[in-house]
Amino acid sequence: MTGQVLVAGIGNLFLSDDGFGGEVARRLAVQPLPDGVRVVDYGIRGMHLAYDLLDGYDALVVVDALPGKGAPGDLTVLEVGPDDLGHGEIDAHGMAPVAVLASLGQLGGSLPRTYLVGCQPADLGEGIGLTPEVAGAVDRAVELVHEVLVEQLGLDPAHAGAHSHLAAPAQDRPAQNRPAQDREEST
Repeated sequence: MTGQVLVAGIGNLFLSDDGFGGEVARRLAVQPLPDGVRVVDYGIRGMHLAYDLLDGYDALVVVDALPGKGAPGDLTVLEVGPDDLGHGEIDAHGMAPVAVLASLGQLGGSLPRTYLVGCQPADLGEGIGLTPEVAGAVDRAVELVHEVLVEQLGLDPAHAGAHSHLAAPAQDRPAQNRPAQDREEST
């Protein structure tokens, strides 16, 4: 693969372990990544993720808390396809990943090749900061994202930039850094 890849950290940092995706994105942002990889901490801005995906990414790696069976801190990597999504009603003020990804067709886009790096949370209650079990899984999750980029998506780690940067979603970037058509709409 030689195209663009979006790594999307998602989750609510005010709900303890739900902030997992954002923490992984912050760690990835200061590391060398293969060329063409953009890292964004979307938090709970689902519409921003959906609109950014309309820019034509070839692949998406979502990093999120993934409640299910297993011990807190357990990590899972899943490949997600359109048949896995079903139908979801997108909330313009929230982040339901399945709904966001399922809505792409309604917005005129399509789901790129998609992977999920998920972590079993210990606590999703109100609170800032990850529990020790989930905090202990962040470095391994960063490694798993690198493995997905290289082993699953075929990106060349030898062609890595000096470091990535934690990009803001297009709608959050200052107007002077956005394409002209976006600047006109935001004024």
